[in-house]
Amino acid sequence: MSAATSPDGALVVTERDGAVGVVLLNRPKQLNALSDELMDALVSALRELDEDDEVRAIVLGGGERAFAAGADIAQLAQMSAIDVYLARRVERWDAVKGLATPLVAAVSGWCLGGGCELALACDLIVASETARFGQPETGVGIIPGAGGTQRLTRAVGKAVAMDVILAGRTLTAREALDYGLVARVVAREAWLEEAKRVAQDIAAKAPVATRLAKEAVDRAYEGPLSLGLEYERRALALVFASEDAKEGLTAFVEKRKPDFRGR
Repeated sequence: MSAATSPDGALVVTERDGAVGVVLLNRPKQLNALSDELMDALVSALRELDEDDEVRAIVLGGGERAFAAGADIAQLAQMSAIDVYLARRVERWDAVKGLATPLVAAVSGWCLGGGCELALACDLIVASETARFGQPETGVGIIPGAGGTQRLTRAVGKAVAMDVILAGRTLTAREALDYGLVARVVAREAWLEEAKRVAQDIAAKAPVATRLAKEAVDRAYEGPLSLGLEYERRALALVFASEDAKEGLTAFVEKRKPDFRGR
């Protein structure tokens, strides 16, 4: 693994482990509260990795105590309605969701508010048994505004989403797994390494096929079945034009490991 590329005191720390990029939020004293400055640094780091052809999967993590404990409330308290509109804050979460490279969230400890929405913007979540998920915005007089009312509802269903958003319920890691919010729950000491291992598994697959499959699953998640099926069929035809498809199918027939080049 390469050394962290971010300087001391940086809001995010970036590492490389072969074909996997790792980005860690780095405001531990504030439990990684998502200030505008932190989100700008995060989006910049993720986009740089997304544009690197050698990176085939990305892990986004926080710290052991908290993935991110929400938005920076002190910053929000100073904003007017026009400030919120002009700041285009939620576009930063949209940028995370819009990455082409598969993105794995590594969650330990608190994952609340904007932090929960950030995890939901990733493609899948690996959670420590210590993880706690919630959307406590109504407790401070606002509502989730970076996708929480929409993505959480799609993930866990209306009843549980109402409980979390209206009543302030927090979900344990096991509850989140049972409701379909997270993909895996691991021991408290294994949350980051397991997320890296999942990312390595993704990175070992054919990059073109992986990205098209990611897009197809998103269509199923976000739209009606008919449009999702139409996209899937077109994506299947498109992936057959890739060199990786020819290599993967040939390698299977020849009983050898494929050498995927991302083309």
